[in-house]
Amino acid sequence: MEEAESPIPQGSQSGLSPQINASKAPQTVEVVVESPSSQSEINITAELAIFFLRVLFSVMMIHHGLEKFQDPEGFSEFVVGKYFGFLPGDPILWTFAAAATQIICPIGLALGVFARISALGLLSTMVFAVYFHFLDTGFEGFPLAVVESHNYAFELSAIYGAISFYFLCAGPGRLSAFRKTNRITYYPKSNE
Repeated sequence: MEEAESPIPQGSQSGLSPQINASKAPQTVEVVVESPSSQSEINITAELAIFFLRVLFSVMMIHHGLEKFQDPEGFSEFVVGKYFGFLPGDPILWTFAAAATQIICPIGLALGVFARISALGLLSTMVFAVYFHFLDTGFEGFPLAVVESHNYAFELSAIYGAISFYFLCAGPGRLSAFRKTNRITYYPKSNE
C-alpha cells in the first residue's frame, strides 16, 4: 500500500511552524480615504454647522481663559493649589498655562489653523476641569439624579471636553484656513 504524502513539511516536527519565503516582500495594507475634492457634492449645511460649532465653542473657551487672567491668585489658591497639589511648581504657573491655553488654542481652532493640536490643548484643560468637579462635588448621582442646581457641576466641562475630542478626531471641517486632503495611508506600503 502506498503511503499518502504528508502535508507537513519535512524538517517540521509538529507541522505548526510557519514557512518563510525570503524572496517575497512582506504583505502590506494601504488604506485610502477618498479626498473631499473628488466628491461632486458638498453638504454645505453640515459644513456651516461644524463651522458655527467651532467658532461658538472657541468664543466660550476664550471667555474661560479671560476669567482665569482676571483673578489668577484666586484660581491658583482655590482650584490648582487645593485640588492639583501633585502638579510640580507654583500653582500660579499652572493657572497662567491653563488661561493661555484657553485663549490661544481657541483662536487656532476657530480659524482652522493647527486645529487638531488646538483641540488637544483644549481637551487637556477640560480633562483637568472634569477631574476638579468630580473631586469637588462627586458624581452627584449621575446619570439619573436630579440635582438642586439643575446641572451636574461637571456637566459643562464634560460637554466642552466632548466637543474638543470631536475636533481632535474629525478636524475643523472644510471651512477652515488650512484644509488638507483626507488621504490616509497605513505603512509600510507595498511595492506593486
